[in-house]
Amino acid sequence: MWDAGLRFAARAGDHRLVVDGDSAAGMSPMQLLACGLAGCMGIDVVHILARGRHDVAALTVRLAGDRAPGAPARYTRMRLHFILAGDIPGEALERAVELSRDKYCSVWHSLRRDMDLATSVEIGGP
Repeated sequence: MWDAGLRFAARAGDHRLVVDGDSAAGMSPMQLLACGLAGCMGIDVVHILARGRHDVAALTVRLAGDRAPGAPARYTRMRLHFILAGDIPGEALERAVELSRDKYCSVWHSLRRDMDLATSVEIGGP
């Protein structure tokens, strides 16, 4: 629902947030999209590792994105860096990220196919 200026109140069930085109009172739609991708892949990675009986102590996902210079200023490239804390083999983390990207992440599979998505992993983080 429109609030004022470029602010909208969004609701999904019992959850509410503010979407703000000026990024003053809340995240912009493009920031929310980026958070949706990072969150979706992060959830997948934690779930895949847990199913593999790996003990995840912490996971941080850092995202950087490039946008087209003109309207619509869509994302042309996103880079996600997964930082994992826990005694987990690097191959297991890399495989979990690969499975999320190639099979499970519904956000990624909803985006344009010509957008470049680069991922990297690091173990020994927070």
